[in-house]
Amino acid sequence: MKKLAVIVSSLAILFSLGCASRDYVQQQIEPLVDRISRLEARVSSIESRVSVLEGKTAEIDAARKEAREAKSMAQEAMKTARECCNNSEAAIRRAEEAANRAEAAANRAEAAANKSGKAFELQQRK
Repeated sequence: MKKLAVIVSSLAILFSLGCASRDYVQQQIEPLVDRISRLEARVSSIESRVSVLEGKTAEIDAARKEAREAKSMAQEAMKTARECCNNSEAAIRRAEEAANRAEAAANRAEAAANKSGKAFELQQRK
């Protein structure tokens, strides 16, 4: 019985020394709670910045798409302008050729008129 009392009392002492008190646990957890709350605040701040950046990324993607479309339209306009320029140059050449032909025809008509005028004068003199 004495042995049993000694064993029970030693076990009771052993278990009472191994248990932490409520105050000790509070003291150990308090710094962790503060640190966790700061980390949570930081995480929420980072999440809000990420969501803002995601919105900006969407805006940038839309702007890139618009820039690509504008570039495509500018290239089409430049192609059309080149075609118009080439067409106008060809029209200028045709107009110059036509003017040269008209001038040559006018010179021939004038020469023919001079010949017929001389022929008429010769006819009149006879």
